[in-house]
Amino acid sequence: MKNHAYRDMTAAMVRTGILGFGGGPSVIPLIRHEAVTKYKWIDDNEFGEILAIANALPGPIATKMAAYLGYKLKGTCGAIIATAAHILPTCLAMVALFAAVNVLSHSAVIAGMIGAVTPVIAVMLGIMAYEFGQKALKGFGWVTCILFFMIAFTGLQFLQINPGIVIIIFLTYGAFHFKLKNKISNKNNKDKGMSAS
Repeated sequence: MKNHAYRDMTAAMVRTGILGFGGGPSVIPLIRHEAVTKYKWIDDNEFGEILAIANALPGPIATKMAAYLGYKLKGTCGAIIATAAHILPTCLAMVALFAAVNVLSHSAVIAGMIGAVTPVIAVMLGIMAYEFGQKALKGFGWVTCILFFMIAFTGLQFLQINPGIVIIIFLTYGAFHFKLKNKISNKNNKDKGMSAS
């Protein structure tokens, strides 16, 4: 991997940039496939962490993740190359298609293409959400996961809280979760020991 890191990184980011149809959320499963499944640059846990941090920071999420992967593999130069490889193909395609945008927007063929690819994106996001949900269940358990889901859903849908704020709140809790869990566990064990004696 070391000898071909620039080549693999550039190819992966070009693929995610070109095939990531529909914006940031649709690119995330593609980046995960390249970084975790195909090249194994990072594992699922690290991917989940950088996804959470990228969500909390301003700007396009896919670009931030590309920059992180490039930096992890080859430092600052890698971050620049990975970001450029991710965004340049799309930018060039936009420039090339700009002249024909009015024709394409009314084309039945293009409408059909968009309609056909939308379920694929939905399935990819659903699979990724399911896998992250399984990891959350292992770490937190059913009760905590359902509670967190309800809090997040209420905050985002009914209270109209900015998603970045919700993510920061859960990141902050996550930083202290296992310390809190160990503290409660130790207290319960101590109470059981005292009652047994």
